[in-house]
Amino acid sequence: MTIEHLLHRAGLPSNTIFESPERCTNASYERELTRHRCTERLLRDALAREAALLRQKDALIQQGEILSEESDHRLLNGLQMVVSLLSLQSRAATNAEAAAQLAVAAHRVATIERVHRRLHYLDGVKAVEFKQYLEDLCRDFSTMLNSEVLPEQAIVVEAIEIKLLTATAIPLGFIANELITNAAKYGKGQIAVRLEANPGKGYALSVANDGPVLPEGFDPAACKGLGMRIIRSFVKQIGGELRIGGGDKKQGARFTVLFS
Repeated sequence: MTIEHLLHRAGLPSNTIFESPERCTNASYERELTRHRCTERLLRDALAREAALLRQKDALIQQGEILSEESDHRLLNGLQMVVSLLSLQSRAATNAEAAAQLAVAAHRVATIERVHRRLHYLDGVKAVEFKQYLEDLCRDFSTMLNSEVLPEQAIVVEAIEIKLLTATAIPLGFIANELITNAAKYGKGQIAVRLEANPGKGYALSVANDGPVLPEGFDPAACKGLGMRIIRSFVKQIGGELRIGGGDKKQGARFTVLFS
């Protein structure tokens, strides 16, 4: 903060000047000294107010982080409770078909809980082996998809060994989560997840499915869905680039995130 800004915050004109002591009489010198002390006191008060505001801001940030952690903790506990209730209902059901459906529901909710927990696994970690992280995340998804509801959908992972800072790995984890969710929702058959080197851009993370091809001129920026907005936000956060094209054998769709 400049002296001019502090003088302004203190209510003093920025062009305030003081007479040279050699030209001062005793009375004018006392006036200038009093004015100087007043200015000094006002500047100290302004600095104290700024420091208090910074402390308040830090406290709000810390409070926000605590509330976020508490929210995640409550969500995970809630999912675990749902799993327990569904499992109890399944064991208590007298109808075999109803018991089987409740068991499937409990299994799927438990998998969702594991996926959510894995997405937050990187909190507080400096760097991560992203291939292993991606394989574990996709394994949880495969467990959820390879149920009696969607037995034909499988996730195949092809990834290179790469260690990423969490500032990049966490957004990529959420991007992969959203892309796999969309592929399972709108596509069919196998879901291919790839992590590979990309000349000129560093690396590429892509998710493809065997479903219907995207319409001509598809623009992800025009999509109003929450999932695509989340993807675009995280891609921007890591300074990446989102590309969209056809899947393998000109079928389905492929979403690719280029990053470095």
